Amino acid sequence: MTLKKSDIVDRVRDNVRIYMRSESGQKFLFHEMKYEPLDLDRAARIVESLLELIKSALARGEEVRITGFGKFYVRYKWARKGRNPATGETMMLKPRRVVLFKPSPRLKQRINA
Repeated sequence: MTLKKSDIVDRVRDNVRIYMRSESGQKFLFHEMKYEPLDLDRAARIVESLLELIKSALARGEEVRITGFGKFYVRYKWARKGRNPATGETMMLKPRRVVLFKPSPRLKQRINA
């Protein structure tokens, strides 16, 4: 199964709660009543904002580390000779920057458990 951005938004909406302040100073009967669920639009903005922060940092060439998850970083690839697999023709590939991901030891351990 592929986890898409819309799936992430749904999971954020389902798992994140917002603390409600009591304007009238009233006490809540149950602890859970202090929190209200996140609406879909706000969850989407949170996810989009996080992804935009990551994209902006990578575009500036910065490394993005998420503790317990891994790091995203940019590496420069120099121009080099390549081959068109369909025709076998030799060609020059342009220099470019690529985004790489290195998982944290904790993530590797969880995946291989």
